[in-house]
Amino acid sequence: MIHLAAALDGAGWHPAAWREPTARPNALLSARYWAGLVAEAERGLLDFVTIEDAFSLQSTLLDGPDERTDQVRGRLDAVLLAARLAPLTSRIGLVPTATTTHTEPFHVAVGIATLDHVSKGRAGWRAQISARATEARHFGRRELPSLGEGPLRDFAGLEGDDRVSALREETVRDLFEEAGDAVEVARRLWDSWEDDAEIRDPATGRFIDRDKLHYIDFEGRFFAVKGPSITPRPPQGQPVVTALAHSAIPYAFAAEHADVVYVTPHSRQDAAGIVAELPARVKVFADLVVFLGRDAAERKQRLDELDGGELVSDAKIFTGTPEELADLLLYWHEAGIQGFRLRPGALPYDLKAITRGLTSALRRRGAFRDRYEADTLRGLLGLPRPTSRYGKAS
Repeated sequence: MIHLAAALDGAGWHPAAWREPTARPNALLSARYWAGLVAEAERGLLDFVTIEDAFSLQSTLLDGPDERTDQVRGRLDAVLLAARLAPLTSRIGLVPTATTTHTEPFHVAVGIATLDHVSKGRAGWRAQISARATEARHFGRRELPSLGEGPLRDFAGLEGDDRVSALREETVRDLFEEAGDAVEVARRLWDSWEDDAEIRDPATGRFIDRDKLHYIDFEGRFFAVKGPSITPRPPQGQPVVTALAHSAIPYAFAAEHADVVYVTPHSRQDAAGIVAELPARVKVFADLVVFLGRDAAERKQRLDELDGGELVSDAKIFTGTPEELADLLLYWHEAGIQGFRLRPGALPYDLKAITRGLTSALRRRGAFRDRYEADTLRGLLGLPRPTSRYGKAS
């Protein structure tokens, strides 16, 4: 079976998508709008949705704001939004983006653990670095070298180690090392309460078993965290950690710290090569930007003209019918790709084409579920529920 996820961002992944006739630009920053998108994804039986986030406004430049007023600017906090959406859904996984740079891993760990409790075991975390100098200046605690003033489309076209070079390899290596420590801290904090640490017995007056709360005593290059967490162990034990990777350094990070890695192959040969670089325990999802329907190419061309240039992306851009996309996904699936994180070009149009057209096409080929088979995100992805690393201590 193929796993499917949808990457949700504003009005869609095309910067002119908000100008589509079916778009809802007046509702982009409302909970109701996002609730409708996630409900549609759940209707289509998708494994999970991701929610984009960053410490800077959307921009066409590598580093810093631009002067454009004809594209969507502004977004909601992804973790808080996911917590708002959790009670409105029942089976689909919710994976907000939270950066590991300029943040305290204790806060992120508690936020994701809370989401797991609120969703009853459907939380994930897309761990992401923040490499821009302009983002660092929001916090004033460190300086990062500027990425330059060039257009983002030039950066998006780079692949492999060229991408790392553009970000200055030493800086990126440090940021991913810090990200690794942040994920390790979060995982230890999630384990710092054993599953049965809460007694909750009014008769004896015992709410917790203090022997089953543990200090994590983490000391690393970037953080020193005592613990334990203030939030009891998440229902999944460990919420699902995910990461986007394009080249050697992020591949290494994902291999050691992530449960799911999003990759950006542009061919089946690329896909097979990437899968060979990653350990078998990691679920590999390929990212694609998708415009679906018989008029998909025309819709994309119209949006390109509105935006003043052709859309460029780190991921492969697909235009075609849901049936044609199903054929491509199955072809890549044979190369070892286990799932796909699809970035709808325009919302809600292309999301509905995924949930109603693509899933039906895959189901006819016997390659996609006809019902949810698990109540947790780890269950949907076939990941076991880990025991607390500190359990033996008590």
